[in-house]
Amino acid sequence: MRTQVQHIRSRDNALLKDLRRLAQDSTAYRKQGRVWVEGDHLCRAALHKGVKPEVAVFSEGLWTTDSGEWEGAAWRSVVVPDEVFESLSGLDSPALIGFVIELPEAGALDPAAATVVLDGVQDAGNVGSVLRCAAAFGFRQVAALKGTAALWSPKVLRAGMGAHFGLKLLEGLDALALDGLQVPLLATSSHQGDLLHHSKLPWPCAWVFGHEGQGVSRDMALRAGQWVRIVQPGGEESLNVAAAAAICLHASAAAAPGL
Repeated sequence: MRTQVQHIRSRDNALLKDLRRLAQDSTAYRKQGRVWVEGDHLCRAALHKGVKPEVAVFSEGLWTTDSGEWEGAAWRSVVVPDEVFESLSGLDSPALIGFVIELPEAGALDPAAATVVLDGVQDAGNVGSVLRCAAAFGFRQVAALKGTAALWSPKVLRAGMGAHFGLKLLEGLDALALDGLQVPLLATSSHQGDLLHHSKLPWPCAWVFGHEGQGVSRDMALRAGQWVRIVQPGGEESLNVAAAAAICLHASAAAAPGL
């Protein structure tokens, strides 16, 4: 079946108004139930993971030169003038292609899955970076507690660099929801616990990473069964949460059976 192609020239088209909200409002995806994915890299990452977009939006410049490459990528293709695409974009340097995908159903928490818990991590760049680490190191479930940056916001999507499409993402949870996990819960601290490189790490497990300034909340601290510290011979007080996550998740992956 040949993909339907529609040419839209008006900035005031209803579809384009909705896409602007998705591209420029961090929580609009929750209201619309769909997500705006912008740029060549993210669009290819979505296709690689088997995502079939509802709509693919192209600038006329890209459509004129590369339409054959993207034929059939989405159920429907929309072509707009280059300047209209720029008005959709949330990027400083607008891309030439974007997908509209259905917001994935999160489903129920998998109690046995290797999990990353985001406990009030607020910076979109940090959240996206942690998602990349989770995907790279085999943590396929991410549970975001209330107060964490919106997981499917445009900024988090860009920072995640395609990791979203290989993860089970749950958000808006409270601490009680994590009581369903049947894997050990680990947390980091700058002042308590064994040094990470001396610790015996369980697999699978769940790592909790807290707010950039306040750290892990009291509710989650009470649930942690193991605390670790990351050695910092340089004397810095703390690490960026995304850097800490990368170190901890890599250490878990390296200690997993069979590696």
